[in-house]
Amino acid sequence: MSTEDQRAPRSLAAALRARDDASLSALLRARPDLITPVPTDLTQLATRAGTRASVVRALERLDRFALQTAEALAVAGDPATYAELLGLMAGDTRDQAVVDALPGALATLREQALVWGDEGSLRLVRTARELLAPSAQHPSPTGLGPSVREATAGMSPGRIQELVATAGLPSTHDSVSAVGALTALFTHRKKMTALLATAPADSVDVLKRLMWGPPYGQVTADPAARLRWLLDRGLLLPTAPGTVVLPREVALHLREGRAHRTAEPVPPTVEAVATHRPQVVDSTAAGQAYTTLATVEELLKDWHEGGPAVLRAGGLSVRDLKRTAVALDVSEPMAAFWIELAYAAGLLASDGEADERYAATPEYDEWLERPPADRWAQLAQAWLAATRTSGVVGGRDLKERALSALGPGLDRSAAPEVRHRVLTLLAGLPEGAAPDPEAVLSRLRWERPLRGPQGPQGDDDLRSRLARWTLTEAELLGVTGRGALSAHGRALLGARPAPKPAAAATAQADPTGPTGPGDKLPAPHRAAAAGPPAVPLSPPEQAVATAAAARLLTPLLPEPLDHVLLQADLTAVAPGPLRRPLADVLSVLADVESKGGATVYRFTPGSVRRALDAGRSASDLHAFLTEHSRTPVPQPLAYLIDDVARRHGHLRVGAASAYVRCDDDALLNEILADKRAAALRLRRLAPTVLATLADPAALLEGLRAMGFAPAAESAEGDVLITRAHAHRTPPRTAPEPVPDGPPVPDTTLLTAAIRAIRAGDLAATTPRKPTEDAAPLAPGELPRTSSAETLATMQAAVLTGEALWIGYVNAEGTASQRVIAPVRVEGGFVTAYDHTADEVRTYPLHRITGVAELAND
Repeated sequence: MSTEDQRAPRSLAAALRARDDASLSALLRARPDLITPVPTDLTQLATRAGTRASVVRALERLDRFALQTAEALAVAGDPATYAELLGLMAGDTRDQAVVDALPGALATLREQALVWGDEGSLRLVRTARELLAPSAQHPSPTGLGPSVREATAGMSPGRIQELVATAGLPSTHDSVSAVGALTALFTHRKKMTALLATAPADSVDVLKRLMWGPPYGQVTADPAARLRWLLDRGLLLPTAPGTVVLPREVALHLREGRAHRTAEPVPPTVEAVATHRPQVVDSTAAGQAYTTLATVEELLKDWHEGGPAVLRAGGLSVRDLKRTAVALDVSEPMAAFWIELAYAAGLLASDGEADERYAATPEYDEWLERPPADRWAQLAQAWLAATRTSGVVGGRDLKERALSALGPGLDRSAAPEVRHRVLTLLAGLPEGAAPDPEAVLSRLRWERPLRGPQGPQGDDDLRSRLARWTLTEAELLGVTGRGALSAHGRALLGARPAPKPAAAATAQADPTGPTGPGDKLPAPHRAAAAGPPAVPLSPPEQAVATAAAARLLTPLLPEPLDHVLLQADLTAVAPGPLRRPLADVLSVLADVESKGGATVYRFTPGSVRRALDAGRSASDLHAFLTEHSRTPVPQPLAYLIDDVARRHGHLRVGAASAYVRCDDDALLNEILADKRAAALRLRRLAPTVLATLADPAALLEGLRAMGFAPAAESAEGDVLITRAHAHRTPPRTAPEPVPDGPPVPDTTLLTAAIRAIRAGDLAATTPRKPTEDAAPLAPGELPRTSSAETLATMQAAVLTGEALWIGYVNAEGTASQRVIAPVRVEGGFVTAYDHTADEVRTYPLHRITGVAELAND
């Protein structure tokens, strides 16, 4: 055996054992599920890396070219050489882009422990080979079928010898050598070309139709001559009655050695389709950010006194969603988005009462007091991290139950990563550049081709829908403006300033210039180095980025105003956002007629009466308007306030069931004579009192509908002031995002985990002295000795200074192997230098399962 063969790893565990700490850290970062819980040694780490669930998750996170490389290894020999893999990926023509990118893709597979071995013996882990290798039940994306050896596994020896003879090969003594000779023929380019040159043209056409897959076809009991010629020579092999398959070796010859019709070594580029001035983008985004704040405030103001009821199964009813959409003047999907946004930010929740309803949380009152930019930043940060996805509202879950806003089943764990990746792609463009949405989707499909089932055009997978929703929602929130990422949106990501268009053109003109993390790689490798999605920021980093975004947005938002412009047509125009006290009073005194850059309020008898019901007097209203209007108070508005105030409270409504009293009996006669009062069924109890069976609220509404201005009174005869009651939930926390698998470990955890894994591996692989009466232990099995033998061995090791191998079970019941050098044994404890932990420790003797001496070397 050569020295090189001795150095080649014989297993994945041996390959991991040869890695340094930096390489193991990269593996655990790429596949964080391997560290939960921390493996006891490298053998257990290798075993866990080969489990089906872990391999499937790792394959789903590969980009298209790395996945194509793994698929090529799945149809190659086991093991395969690098030259064989290169032939499958680049074909006979040796596509230069594939040749340049293949080392990077193979390095990715090696880093993630999906491939191990040197260039002379590349091995795809067994589980990945089972998942990616072609079979009748699970066709491979390569379109290849089984090999000659696999397709002839159930064929009789006589039939195999007939195929060999018809193909012009000498007969052999056994089926194995016959299959080997047939395989050698099909993989020999010159001999195979000569064989196909003798084939009828229509037989070659059959092969070409099956060449790129699917490789299976149907034949009758008496096949046509063109099929018989192929069947007799093994170019088509039967797999079941009436079914034939094109052997893998034949298909690869016809494809000129390529495993895929089209290899995709370079990701699709995301280019700008429109470019705007950065100032225009930032201003547009800031305007939409202001609209976001106004919409969320309007939503929670609409639910001020208690919002819609919570469905029994949770969530908002379709009727309540429609009503909210009408109140916000948006479509139902947009209403669902704003509702879910307020919920994700912790501003909205259910109150938990017996008659459970949705309402604003105490956090909403604190949120209102913050500066506008900080309020927007809180909403944007909640949106960026939320896994609840409003886009699925109205759809069905796996049990065909309707998905409702604020209901269960809306979490999509991939949403934060997709949002972050889409915005990162936008951040890679020059300032003011807006990309083509289809280019963004194509890039995402290249980066994660296995994430979610795709439709016929590839547009129906979850990641594509999440990306489309991200582009729409980012524009609604003001993260982007006119399709381009804004300055405060870029800061929200923690991204660096974008390259200027001129600088981008210079970088394209000089491919040797530095371009970022991949500037030391050849040009095709730079694209691959930039391919993996950027990892979202940690919570502390995101807090810093959010504060930076708020600082950039602050000068772009309009300053709140302390005045309005009163007009003679009973309207008031607010030329911008109003300060909160002014806006609150004006929303009671007038009705919003239109919104936009300027808000128009209309004064009506009903709105003025609403302000009087809230405890304001006519003089208060006159003083308020005089103070906050830049124009004189119009005479029609002053007359309207005085007229409503003069009639307000002239009628008094109390509880009889209900009654009406008035000092003016002529006014009561007028009410009784009015036909519209028939539904109230009023009757006179006294010259100044009318009574009815209707409740006071219905009586108030009925009289107001007739044009009167009644006031409610208490049992003591005092006028009731009907201010709006702000209903709030108890303190609530915002919903926690549902993680997409285990979190990526930080540096501290990785360092501790790698140290523990290496320590356990040292204990598991340290050579031990063989004993005559003890059977050899299986890998990972703890030594077993009696208490007396354990104590005696420990005491002897103290005298000789030798190291021992022990099995130890801690207080939590976790078993481990350790290599120790005993220093002192007393009181039921052994104090020893622990070689695996590199420190002195004390172990209770009753927790040591057994002990064994180490070999002298």
